[in-house]
Amino acid sequence: MNNKKALILVDLQNDFCPGGNLAVTFGDEVIPLANQLQTQFDLVIATQDWHPADHASFASNHPGHQVGEVINLNGISQILWPDHCVQQTPGAAFHPQLHTEKIKKIFYKGTDKSVDSYSAFFDNAHLRATGLNEYLREHDITDIYIMGLATDYCVKYSALDAAQLGFNAYLIVDACRGVELKPGDVEAAIQEMEKAGIKIIHANAVRI
Repeated sequence: MNNKKALILVDLQNDFCPGGNLAVTFGDEVIPLANQLQTQFDLVIATQDWHPADHASFASNHPGHQVGEVINLNGISQILWPDHCVQQTPGAAFHPQLHTEKIKKIFYKGTDKSVDSYSAFFDNAHLRATGLNEYLREHDITDIYIMGLATDYCVKYSALDAAQLGFNAYLIVDACRGVELKPGDVEAAIQEMEKAGIKIIHANAVRI
């Protein structure tokens, strides 16, 4: 039986690209690769960070605290971020050069103001699922290829959850860019994914 494959585009949104509120360096460089890769998959899925304005991960909602500080949020270690990807704002929209006609379904994450959600599958407390796992099972998907923003956060946690859930997970490493809050974060994230059994590949190796 042939393995069925899906491409997951993680958070290719304006706020994560140059000029956005939480810009990932060179984040927009992955958009042409996203467009090219989509043509090779029957099933293309995208995620969007989709925060309410009062989200607890925003430093602005914690007077006296700064972006980059780590706080305890309902028992979970939480980095405080600038306001980003607020629902219905231009920053939450897909990058204007991203081709969206092949995207079959969008999964929204970070919608609960009390908990952040890096993974495409679960919130950070693993209390609430996005429905992505069930959707992939319904479509008999065995292999998922992950690309997007950012390597050391949403991409990493999506890939780790995919592997944990039993999918064959592939990280398209040159189609990702990282936040790199601390030097070495991206490399450490890639090593962590590899150690969890995720296959690290380049876009030119994707042959569906």
